[in-house]
Amino acid sequence: MLAGAVPLVGGGFLAHRALPHTHGAQAAAAAPPAHGAAEADPGHQRVGTGQHGHGFQQGRTVDHAANGFNPTDILRDFDYGKTRRLASGRVLREWEIVAEDKEIEVAPGVKFPAWTFNGRVPGPTIRCREGELLRVKFVNGSAHPHTMHFHGFHPDVMDGVPGVGEEIGGGLVQQGKSFTYEFGADPFGMHLYHCHTPPLADHIHKGLYGAFIIDPKKGRPEADEMVMVLNGFDTNFDAGNEVYAVNTVGFHYQNEPIRVKRDQLVRIYLANLLEFDQINSMHTHANFFQYYPTGTSLEPNELTDTIVLGQGQRGIMELRFPFPGQYMFHAHKTEFADLGWLGFFEVED
Repeated sequence: MLAGAVPLVGGGFLAHRALPHTHGAQAAAAAPPAHGAAEADPGHQRVGTGQHGHGFQQGRTVDHAANGFNPTDILRDFDYGKTRRLASGRVLREWEIVAEDKEIEVAPGVKFPAWTFNGRVPGPTIRCREGELLRVKFVNGSAHPHTMHFHGFHPDVMDGVPGVGEEIGGGLVQQGKSFTYEFGADPFGMHLYHCHTPPLADHIHKGLYGAFIIDPKKGRPEADEMVMVLNGFDTNFDAGNEVYAVNTVGFHYQNEPIRVKRDQLVRIYLANLLEFDQINSMHTHANFFQYYPTGTSLEPNELTDTIVLGQGQRGIMELRFPFPGQYMFHAHKTEFADLGWLGFFEVED
C-alpha cells in the first residue's frame, strides 16, 4: 500500500491525510497575494490553513456540473476544430478559444479562482495532423491581459509573447480584444499551449494551459487514447500547492477509476504543468509502459513503470493491462499522492 495511505472504512479505496509542506512557504509569507487572491470568496473553505492539505471534506465529491467539466470526460475529449480544404489542397483547421475568469472546485469542498480557456482547466485538447494549417482565434474575456503560446515551429509574431507581434495585434492581448494565431502543424508530437504573460507563475498556475497534439502524417497504431495533464493548485496563495491532481480535480480517478479493456493498447498523452514544484512524476502499479519523450519519435526510448517530468515536459505512454482488476497510478512522491495526485485503472474483460 502507498506510504501515508490507510484503508477507508465504508467507502473509497484510500483515505488521504495531510503531510507538512514547507517548500516556498516561508519565502512567500511576506509576499503580496497572487492575482485573484483578493477576489477569492473568504466564505469558501480553503485548504492549507497552517499546514498544507487541511480542509478536504471527507465523504463528498466535486460538483462537476457546477465546474462545467468532468475529468473523466477530459480524458478522451479531443478538439479537432473545424476543417476545410484550401485551393492548394492543404487542410485548414480552426478553433476559437476564450479566456475567462471562473471559480472552480479542485477537490471536495475546495474552491479556486481560476483563469480558464473555454471555461475549463486544462483548456481544450487541441488536436491536428502534421502539415496542416492551423488558425486559433483567441478572445480575451478575462479581466486580465493574456496570450496563447504554442510549443512548436512558427513565426515570432505568432509566438504569443508580450512585445512581439504587437504591430499586427498580437503580443499581449488586452481585455475584450482578440487575436488569431496562424501557423503550420509541425513537428508531430505531444505539445502544450499556455499563457505567456508575466508573472508566468500566476498565469500558468491559475489554469491557462492545455495539451496540443500533432499526429504524424501516417498516424499511430489504433489505441484507447487519453490525455493526462498533471497540475496543482495553491489555494491559499503562499507559493506552495495544497492540491495536486490529474486533469484538475484531486482524487477524481480514485473516486471514478478509468475503465480500460484487458490487452487493449492504451496510449496516454502525458504533460506536466505543475507550478511551484521542480518536478513531477507518473508511476503505474503492476505494469510497465513504453515511453516516447515529447512524442516526436515513433520509437520508444524506455520500458519503465516510472517517469519523472520537469515543468513543461511531456511525452506519450503506451501500455497494455494483461490482467483484469484495479490498478493504482500516482505521483511517485508521497506528498503529491496524499494531496490528490492518485487514481486507479479499472481493467475489464
